[in-house]
Amino acid sequence: MLTDQLKETIQTAYTTLLENKSLKARYGQRLMIADVARTLASKPEQTETPVCVVEAGTGTGKTIAYTVAAVPVAAAMEKTLIISTATVALQEQIIYKDLPDILLHSGLSFNFALAKGRGRYLCLSKLDSILQDSAANNETLGLYPDELQGQVDTNTLTVYQDMLSALGAGDWDGDRDSWKSELEVPVWSRVTTDHNQCTGRRCANISQCCFYKGREQLGKVDIIVTNHDLVLADLALGGGAILPDPEDCIYIFDEGHHLPDKAINHFAQFSRVRSTERWLDQGLKVLAKAAAQLSDKGGINRHLQTLPSVMETLKQHMSMLFNTLESMVSSEPDRRGSIPAHRFPRGIVPAELRSQALELVALFRNMENLLDSSCSLLEEAMEESEHAIPKSDAESWFPALSMLRGRAEANYSLWLDYSSAEIAEDPPRGRWIAVVEGAGGSLDFEVSTSPILAANTLSQYLWNRCYAAVVTSATLTALGGFDRFKMRAGTPDSAHYGVVPSPFNFTESGELYVPQMPCDPSDAEGHTQALIDLLPDMLSDSDGSLVLFASRRQMEQVYDGLDGRWQQRIIMQGKYPKHEILRLHKQAVDDGDGSVIFGLASFSEGVDLPGKYCNHVIIAKIPFSVPDQPIESALAEWIESRGGNPFMDITVPDAALKLVQASGRLLRTETDSGRVTLLDRRIVSKRYGQAMLDSLPPFRRNVS
Repeated sequence: MLTDQLKETIQTAYTTLLENKSLKARYGQRLMIADVARTLASKPEQTETPVCVVEAGTGTGKTIAYTVAAVPVAAAMEKTLIISTATVALQEQIIYKDLPDILLHSGLSFNFALAKGRGRYLCLSKLDSILQDSAANNETLGLYPDELQGQVDTNTLTVYQDMLSALGAGDWDGDRDSWKSELEVPVWSRVTTDHNQCTGRRCANISQCCFYKGREQLGKVDIIVTNHDLVLADLALGGGAILPDPEDCIYIFDEGHHLPDKAINHFAQFSRVRSTERWLDQGLKVLAKAAAQLSDKGGINRHLQTLPSVMETLKQHMSMLFNTLESMVSSEPDRRGSIPAHRFPRGIVPAELRSQALELVALFRNMENLLDSSCSLLEEAMEESEHAIPKSDAESWFPALSMLRGRAEANYSLWLDYSSAEIAEDPPRGRWIAVVEGAGGSLDFEVSTSPILAANTLSQYLWNRCYAAVVTSATLTALGGFDRFKMRAGTPDSAHYGVVPSPFNFTESGELYVPQMPCDPSDAEGHTQALIDLLPDMLSDSDGSLVLFASRRQMEQVYDGLDGRWQQRIIMQGKYPKHEILRLHKQAVDDGDGSVIFGLASFSEGVDLPGKYCNHVIIAKIPFSVPDQPIESALAEWIESRGGNPFMDITVPDAALKLVQASGRLLRTETDSGRVTLLDRRIVSKRYGQAMLDSLPPFRRNVS
């Protein structure tokens, strides 16, 4: 219940913040504070989790709104506040700018920390092992597919020695992001770990462990800032593995429109056939070395001696599987030059493949059990000083065997899914086989399974477990409603859904222009030529413009069709990294030369170009997605099987949302102004167009 004391605390904090920063209250921000506070404080015992879903337009000041509302509630309920973002840029803004500013000016008392996964931290045990092996001139066996790590080269060894010195001197905390220079993936991957390889509290270096030091800090703070991927990883491990238990957390998902897709990606599974053969072969070499060193200490050899025959049999079965898939899946490129995936309709796997999957299930389960028994013995040895296996040997071999166990477990889970896919679920899982390029350019098959919607997954792991949650973004609605988000995210019907207004005066500051066009995008060549003809008269010589394309092919064709004078002003995506494109663009505008960015979907959101850096957004066409990817195709198939229309139920709402995101690049501050031009007449000629128009910001309309 939102008590009078909580109300007063929140109101006082907000008023104090505004006064100290000489700001005026924003209507939308006040509404959002009220919505968040009322929802989070509404949880009586034995009821559904309170969830607040708020769409708040650009300029609302979402971070202030949810922080001012949620911090007092979390403190009163003795819960940890988890603020999760989809992008590093927003995460850094919150941790380094927004929260310190709120803490300084609001009168609220709280502390906060940034949470990262193990993969962002140095593993001191691995670093020690590599330096010792290098000193002894030993070869290090890699445990990743297709990778055999030989001796560390001199330059990399120097980096590792510098790391050890920096740790010893207290000049570095083991965080990859705070290292003095950029670290390439192969260099870093050798000295980090994951939950499979980590020996946890049994590790000899636990007192100096960079990850555990960071994790212990999380238990002492009121607010943890992290990202959607880490939250989902923690939930997949049962919750409480990295972050506090979900039941003790209030989650705030900023950039929340990304959460469903992140969940689908996180809970998808895949395995490559030839790659699996290679890591099995690599694992046999690891086991041979382990058996030789461990001998029959503690009885571990009965497991290590049984494993090779199981793994050799698995290699044979993977070879037979490859032949089956080769006869099943086309490896011929389509007309666009890409090799299509072979999707199983309704997720039902053919009997022959299910039969092979069942055999793989038994073998991988056997392998997992043998490795699990071996790892248990090593864990005992790390805890018992009198164990037959020396502690140093146990610490040395546990990461390798645990990694193999993790891979066996993942493959067991994948093939169990395939072996039981005899009838369609509701909604069905997507299952497909893709032809991919393996090691050395050889052919390989990637076998995949994935939820097609995140609704059930998020309900099970998040909404039904956490104490309370807030989901917010500038783009959560599609075609004026939350139906699209509810279907994809599975948020409870009892959740509070609201839209709070942006402080921008869209009618005065912006214009939506839809000019006459000789053709619509269904005539691909004609539409591309029309863009080439129209753009020179639309682009500014002195200010900044952003031209957004739905396909790389059209973007490049339009660029090639423009004369050299315009090509010199255009910075096209693909020629430079995104951050460099934005830097070059701003520099050109500051110099008075004008600049044009040609970009794809990734420039339609998360790009902040205020004022003269972007006073014209040109959208080449309505960003319809073709459901040619396996998950999208499976979702369309399911919608159709239920009597729905995939185009109207999925494609149009998705395109409308993307159109809103693209239009949102125009006004970034209350003083901005400019025009959005849409070079696609379908928005006024097709029956779905009016609903799309109505979902856009209320710009002045100029439809010729």
